[in-house]
Amino acid sequence: MNPSYKGFYFTIAPLQPATEILIAELGELGFESFVETETGLQAFIITEDYHEGMLGEIQILQSEEFEISYTSEDIEQVNWNEEWEKNFSPIMVDEVCQVRAPFHPKLDTEFDIVIEPKMSFGTGHHATTHMMIQHILKEDWQDKKVLDMGCGTGVLAILSEMKGANPIDAIDIDNWCYLNTLENIERNNCKHISTYEGDAGLLEGKNYDTIIANINRNILLKDMATYANCLNEKGSLFLSGFYQEDLAIIKESCEKLGLSYESHLERDNWIAAKFVK
Repeated sequence: MNPSYKGFYFTIAPLQPATEILIAELGELGFESFVETETGLQAFIITEDYHEGMLGEIQILQSEEFEISYTSEDIEQVNWNEEWEKNFSPIMVDEVCQVRAPFHPKLDTEFDIVIEPKMSFGTGHHATTHMMIQHILKEDWQDKKVLDMGCGTGVLAILSEMKGANPIDAIDIDNWCYLNTLENIERNNCKHISTYEGDAGLLEGKNYDTIIANINRNILLKDMATYANCLNEKGSLFLSGFYQEDLAIIKESCEKLGLSYESHLERDNWIAAKFVK
């Protein structure tokens, strides 16, 4: 039996960065699924994990910088596959890579990735995932040893294998993402991806030719030294999950660790940058 959920529907002005902050704070409290809307955010939590007064712990709701209001309702036995089927449309990146759900028709593209996103981040719709796909498409990945840190649905690890990378480690701290990545790896017949549940502590003693990290600014800054230590000489580091205004501090952190800025993409004020060791 599917669990029952509580749904919260937030109206937010201005939308950013309030929406991203709210998602992060709700996620720490156990909210499992988020849908960004034109006016704000929908957030869902298993009913038994919710307690009255929980939202009082959300700091951004007390902020005077944003206007945030919300309503809530009880939702019985959500079928998340049906929800995604109603809301998830296929995307095309640079006319060569399609990311679609199993119920979408396959198009004649060089790369066809089938993702059942469920509650994980990484369908390709978000600007950061879209740009990371663009980076992967234009780079040489043949026989590269790759790390996908904060793998979400596993879409970037899957595309890396399709581009010739081998072996690949995919890591996420979230159990749902870990399980979803395992499912999507099997769905796309990948053979060279190893999936782990955890954080940067799992990287001790490991080394990679290429590291992908699409997380958020604070986690990137905290774990940057670990990424630098794991990266082979002349290796590439691709970072996303932060805004244009954060690029300077990301560059500064990388350069202190011997990582040279090479280029970046920008989409909807989000950044995906490449650094080389």
